[in-house]
Amino acid sequence: MDKIFAQIQNVVDRFDELNELLADPDVISDSNKYTEYAKELGAITPTVEVYRQYEHIAAQIVEDKGLLADKEMADLAKTELAALEPQQTVLSEKLKILMVPKDPNDDKNIIMEIRGAVGGDEANLFAGDLLSMYAHYAQSQNWHFEIVDDTPGEAGGFKEVVVNISGENVYSKLKFESGAHRVQRVPVTETQGRVHTSTATVGVMPEFEDVDTEGLIDPKDVREDVYRSSGAGGQHINKTSSAVRLVHLPTGIKVEMQEQRSQQQNRAKAWQILRSRVYDHFAQENRDEYDEQRRSKIGSGDRSERIRTYNFPQNRVTDHRINFTLNKLDRVINGDLEEIIDALIIADQAKRLEAMI
Repeated sequence: MDKIFAQIQNVVDRFDELNELLADPDVISDSNKYTEYAKELGAITPTVEVYRQYEHIAAQIVEDKGLLADKEMADLAKTELAALEPQQTVLSEKLKILMVPKDPNDDKNIIMEIRGAVGGDEANLFAGDLLSMYAHYAQSQNWHFEIVDDTPGEAGGFKEVVVNISGENVYSKLKFESGAHRVQRVPVTETQGRVHTSTATVGVMPEFEDVDTEGLIDPKDVREDVYRSSGAGGQHINKTSSAVRLVHLPTGIKVEMQEQRSQQQNRAKAWQILRSRVYDHFAQENRDEYDEQRRSKIGSGDRSERIRTYNFPQNRVTDHRINFTLNKLDRVINGDLEEIIDALIIADQAKRLEAMI
C-alpha cells in the first residue's frame, strides 16, 4: 500500500498544479489547453476527494488511539475507533481501485463485429440474438446503436453484422465481449428436440477519428473502389455507383460499405471502420500474421475457444474467463448484462492491481 500512496501523492500534486493552471490567464485564453487541463482535472478529482477523506479519518484514528490511555476518554475513543476503522478500510480499497491505470481507450465509442461461426443457420440466428442483446443493453445505457453493415443469414439472423455504438464509457463496458460466444439450445430447425451447440464471434474495437490515427494510415496506402450497390433499394441502388470498398494495402484489411444512400456517406462509414480495424491490427503487431491476431482476439468460433456459454434449457449463462454463472439467461439475452459486465470489470481491476503492488 505504501507504493500506492506514493503514487497518490503525485496525483494530489498534479491536482494542485492543474487548479493553478486553470486560473492562469494565458491558459484561460487558450480554449484547447483549458479544455485539456479541465478534462485531466475532472479525471483525477474523484481520487483526490477519496484520499482527503481517507487522510481525515486516518488523523481521527491517530487522535483516538492517543486517548485510549485516558480513563475518562477511553470508552468514547473505543466507540469512535469501532466506527472509523471500517470506514478507513473501505476508503483504502476505493483508493486502490482508483489508482489502477485506466485504459486510454475506455471513453471511446466502438465498432462491434458479430459473425455466425460454427453451426450453420443456427449460428447465424444466434448472431442475430447477440445483436438484439447488445442493442437492448445499449438502450438501457442511453447509447446510440447503429448498424453500419450486415450480411443476413439465409434462415434469419446474420452471417455478419457491423455496428457502431456511441455514448459514455462504451468501450470500458463492452471491451470484454470480444471472443467466441457459445449457445446450447434446441434450434427452431430441429425436429427431434435435441440440444445443439453453436457459436458466434464478437469483436470489439475502439472507434478512432482522424486525429487519433494521424500517422497510422497514409491515404496513399488505401485503395478505393466504387461500384453499384446490390440488394434492396430500388432504382437508386441499381443505377448509382454508391458502394465503396477500401483496401489498406500494407495489411490487406478490406472494408466494403453499401448500407448508406450516398457514396459520400458510405465512404465516411468505410473509413470509420477501416481506422478501427487498422488500429486493432497494429495494437497487436507483436503477433506474426493479422489472421492469427484476429483469431487470438475473437477466436475462430470453435466451441472449445468459447469465452461465454448461453445454456437455454437450464436458463444459465456462464463466463468461463472468471467462472461467473447466472441462472437468468432469459434476462441476459434481453440486454440485462450489468452483472456480468461488472464482474468482468472487477476481475480485470483486481488483476491489474495485483500487478501494481
